[in-house]
Amino acid sequence: MIFTGKLIAWALVVVGGLRVAMGAYIAAAFVEQEAYEAATARYIGSGTTGDAIDQGLIMIAVGVAFALLIRIASKRARATSGD
Repeated sequence: MIFTGKLIAWALVVVGGLRVAMGAYIAAAFVEQEAYEAATARYIGSGTTGDAIDQGLIMIAVGVAFALLIRIASKRARATSGD
């Protein structure tokens, strides 16, 4: 169960980082309005690059919080199994 939690936490951090990177790349690379809108629709989906960056940062924060909770749970499980 703890391994699954670690996997989920890492996945949230990685996917959030990719979302932030993709939003920043699209915002910087596509200067023309038509190209920007096409790239946003193709790579991010609906919304703007700012929304994608915000969602990515939230995913990273949730992943870190989840990892901290998993770490606390694993220490608690080790402490109770050692008694």
